[in-house]
Amino acid sequence: MRLPKKYAITDSRRYGKDIVSIVEDLLKESDVKMIQLREKEKKGRELYEIALKLRKITLKYSALLLINERFDIALAVSADGVHLPENSFPPSVVKRIAPDLMVGFSAHSLESSLYAEREGADFITLSPIFPTLSHPEAKPLGLDELERVANKVNIPVYALGGVNEENMEECLKKGAYGIAGISIFFDKVALK
Repeated sequence: MRLPKKYAITDSRRYGKDIVSIVEDLLKESDVKMIQLREKEKKGRELYEIALKLRKITLKYSALLLINERFDIALAVSADGVHLPENSFPPSVVKRIAPDLMVGFSAHSLESSLYAEREGADFITLSPIFPTLSHPEAKPLGLDELERVANKVNIPVYALGGVNEENMEECLKKGAYGIAGISIFFDKVALK
């Protein structure tokens, strides 16, 4: 399966609106073809119900749906995959339990990127590349580190964290497979 170049991550806390409608607007109005449901404050049933609605919408627009960390919910709604935080389950465990799920991994260094690859992750998000509102305390890795990681791993690397229209092309030139983010994609549809 060929991964899309643009990977949008939800954050309803930031936008204070119905995330399902926002995702549908994004898929309708852009060329984004991969969505990660990342609603950390939502618990079991509520997350499942949102995921069910997003699964219908992503199928309607031929987009992939990944669920943050909760591979049980990913399986329950027939999502395409799961995205694992760095301190979550090892990708190999998810692959053993759910071999058909695509597995993404949040990497924050070359070491964790290599770990993700060894563990069987299908791709990584490397972050933060630049200063970001989502994690203002995190020290940016920068473009040189993005290039170093992209040259050392053999799985797709999505640049994440502070990526915007002005610096997106630089990330791709440094070896990023694609761009992942929240505001770069959702600001256009959620704040209008």
